[in-house]
Amino acid sequence: MQGLIEDILSGLISTTWDVVPVVAVIGFFQIVYFRKALENPGRVVPGIILVIVGLYLFVEGLNIGLFPLGETMARQLSEPEFIGWSYLFAFSLGYATTMAEPALIAVALKAEEITAGGIRERPLRTAVAIGVALGLTVGVHRIIEGDPLHWYIIAGYIVVVVQTPFAPKEIVALAYDSGGVTTSTVTVPLVAALGIGLASNIPGRNPIIDGFGLIAFASLFPMITVMSYATMARWWADRSTSDSNEPPSNSHEPAPASAPTKDT
Repeated sequence: MQGLIEDILSGLISTTWDVVPVVAVIGFFQIVYFRKALENPGRVVPGIILVIVGLYLFVEGLNIGLFPLGETMARQLSEPEFIGWSYLFAFSLGYATTMAEPALIAVALKAEEITAGGIRERPLRTAVAIGVALGLTVGVHRIIEGDPLHWYIIAGYIVVVVQTPFAPKEIVALAYDSGGVTTSTVTVPLVAALGIGLASNIPGRNPIIDGFGLIAFASLFPMITVMSYATMARWWADRSTSDSNEPPSNSHEPAPASAPTKDT
């Protein structure tokens, strides 16, 4: 029991030191630069304490639950008879974890609010989730085949560069950010465990060289899918507008009467 308490206290102290620089920077600018006291310190201080406790519990949860779970699944999927299921598992894992990603939910809701519904939250999250799912599938294929990582990444960013001029301007920056926010608290632990687990159990793979890199795919492909979604949505809207503005067909109008002839 004493050892457990010591471990908890040690973890809380370590997490506190991780949070101290953030609090110090904000406090310095608030007090020294702006010369204003903290508003409602009775809520801010307990909030910081809850952040420290929450981060500690989150890291412990990763070490106890998610990392072992991901490594166990990767070890089972690396067996020869199940290797084909690795692709389906990677796609499903990428989609499910991204749809549950808190950071992506926050960004999507803010985008819908700022654009007054022009960019809807659910379709945006779905486009990002499909991108992560495709990215993880390609990344798992790279680990299984042992291909060099940089060729995949270079090819992916060439696609992004080509897409950017043709995508709606209002979606480009959001698409670029979507790749970053989706690799956060829920996605990263499971994805990292999957990559390391596969590379550790597939013969001829190095966990350091081949085990990492899946997160890069999870960040890259959402940019492609979000810009593709926005481009197709704009094309469909322009097509619908042009169809509604077309003049009605004259095929059902009566034929003009012939000119009267003179009596001879």
